[in-house]
Amino acid sequence: MSDHLTLLATDGSKRVRLMQAARAQLRLPPAQVLEWRDWLRQPSLLDTALTQPGLFKIEPPGDDPAAHRHLLHDGCRLLGRPPVRDPEHGELLLMDAWFAGFAAAMERLASQLTTLPHTRVFNAPADIILMTDKLTCQRHLATHGVPVPGLLGPVHGYEHLQALLSEHQLDRVYLKPRYGSSASGVVAYRRNRAGRQQATSSASLQRVDGETRLFNLKRISRYESESEIATLVDTLARQQLYAETWLAKPRTGDSHYDLRVITIGGQPAHRVARIGAQMMTNLHLDNQRGNAASLLNPADMAALESAATLAASAFPHSTVAGLDLVVRHGQAHVLEANAFGDLLPGLLWQGDDTYTAQLRHHHA
Repeated sequence: MSDHLTLLATDGSKRVRLMQAARAQLRLPPAQVLEWRDWLRQPSLLDTALTQPGLFKIEPPGDDPAAHRHLLHDGCRLLGRPPVRDPEHGELLLMDAWFAGFAAAMERLASQLTTLPHTRVFNAPADIILMTDKLTCQRHLATHGVPVPGLLGPVHGYEHLQALLSEHQLDRVYLKPRYGSSASGVVAYRRNRAGRQQATSSASLQRVDGETRLFNLKRISRYESESEIATLVDTLARQQLYAETWLAKPRTGDSHYDLRVITIGGQPAHRVARIGAQMMTNLHLDNQRGNAASLLNPADMAALESAATLAASAFPHSTVAGLDLVVRHGQAHVLEANAFGDLLPGLLWQGDDTYTAQLRHHHA
């Protein structure tokens, strides 16, 4: 096995710094970094970067605003849409067009890799596309026997949401952007028979130059007026939105939690509880890390490991996956699979952080 590693990434990003630190710890030479923005402009750079046999890891393009813009504009062109303005920092703008550009880039990448058989890829482009399309991914997991929340399918707008709730006799659901990540645009929605309703989200509605825009913030917004909730849902639905049944999360003290599990080589490794008082427990929203082993009884831990192993087997061409799970009463449900879910600085499993553990797996 060659010691050579190439990253398609954003040089200087936290992910690259952590990988380089892991390489140094294992006395491996530094990884070569091919910038997303450079590869998008000049795909042949990949062939040059991978002339030497070795490993190749694809990191997310979102660390580089220029790469994000490139993919967004490519997607608009592919979908036959007019050119779009550049999104502002944190703005949720045409996530479906961004995904079209991203999926096309991943398909080009996969085609290039077929000519480089001496390169071992951490996560195959096809698996990355699948895990980035959240609705298709959940359906894929379900067909592999992985327990997931009940899927209500696409939501085309606020009125359609109300019809779906009535059809399924539900008063609370989670609404999720089909191509979102890190809870961006996720809405916890509930209503009661008296007509009151509430939507909780990290998406913030803002009026800018007479236009309604959505921004992903680190603080949670709560909406209770029908007009604001309708605007929120309609704006997200235009970028593709789906609904799933509301799973109650287990509690610890006066907070609740879910779990992030990193699988490496198909096996559950790092795991952490994400504890918070809000509906969304993602760690970047200033929620707290917790020790999963201290919160789960043996039956819960067995359910977590079984579900994580089964979910990882649905992505046989991926070394690493980040899985979000709710585990209660000896049952586990997978909320999401994330091809880029390994950014958990300082979280150790058998003494290794997530990047060191991946390198050990490939150099075993």
